[in-house]
This record gives sequence, C-alpha cells and structure tokens, in this order.
Amino acid sequence: MSALLDPVVPVTLELNGVRLEPLSPHHADGLRAATLDGELWKIRVTSAPEPDDVAGYIGRAFEMAPTRMAFAVIDIASGAVIGSTSYHDIVPTLERLEIGFTWYAKRMQRSHVNTSCKLMLLSHAFDTLGCAVVGFRTDNFNIASQAAIERLGAKCDGVLRHHGMRRDGTVRDTVMYSIVRGEWPEVKAHLQYKLQRT
Repeated sequence: MSALLDPVVPVTLELNGVRLEPLSPHHADGLRAATLDGELWKIRVTSAPEPDDVAGYIGRAFEMAPTRMAFAVIDIASGAVIGSTSYHDIVPTLERLEIGFTWYAKRMQRSHVNTSCKLMLLSHAFDTLGCAVVGFRTDNFNIASQAAIERLGAKCDGVLRHHGMRRDGTVRDTVMYSIVRGEWPEVKAHLQYKLQRT
C-alpha cells in the first residue's frame, strides 16, 4: 500500500543551509521582504505575491489543502525567509504530486537554493511518500523556469493550450514536465553532483 494513500502531512526538511518548513501566518513579514527583493510580483509569469497580499497568499495556500502543501524557504544562517515552494495537485490514488508555486528573493536566484530545495522535495516525494511520478508546470513564456526544470532532469510531457490565467488577465499555455520513479536514482545522483560542484 502506498504511503500516498494517506494525507501528505506537513514536514520540515533541511539541506545545505536551507530549511523548508510548513508555511504559516508567522512567515508573512519574511515573505513580504522576500518578494520586495527584486519586486518579484511585477514579473507576469511568477507566483510571488504582491507585498500587500502576503496574508491572502498564505490563506489561499491553506484553502487548497489537502491538494497543496506550501513551504516557506528559510536561510538557516540568517533565519530569513527567502521564498516559497509547494507540493500541489496531490493525487494519492495516482501516487502523483507536483512541485510548484516556487519563487525566491532575487539575491537567492541562481544560487544553490533551488537545487537544494528540489533535492529535498523530490527525495521526500519519492523516498518517503512513495510517489510514482512528480510533475512540474510552467508558463510557456517563462523560459528561465523551463530551463531550470530541464536542468533537474525532468522530461517535457507536452503543452496544455489555453490552460490558465496569468495575473495580468491574459491566458497562458502551460508546459508540463515530469520525473517518474524509475528515473529518480539518476536524477538524484545528478542533483547531488551539481551541489557538490557549487
């Protein structure tokens, strides 16, 4: 029986000076500071909240349970909140979930943070929860996100046309990716190698 037939319960994960802890209202001030670093909410293809909507962002994450479990991303050395990421579209009967709603303060982009977070989330998904597949999705115009997902070792499953709304009211196509259980050992080794080099 798969562990994913039970609810995905909140968990705290740590690796390489980064901690993922369940998102809660006490992270609001830190999230606000993180989204201000780079004015991330002005990027039309990001999920980062506007500074005045951080409480709403946290509340909407709670409302999506049990199909979403959101995390605050913490820099352990400083204790600062540096972003957020989530498990979402959790489907226990399919042993499937996705990783998304991911954003980081500008100063933490192109660092070890994203690779560390993905290694923690993928390890927990495959090795603890027993996932058969982990998916990712991104805006068709978010070329940087597509490249980052592909660098993880995920395979492109295709494009869902006219699939979702952007924050500016336009309709986006969604590029879908996934990693299946049989690919995980190689992907895990690849991510560990990347972190060793950085």
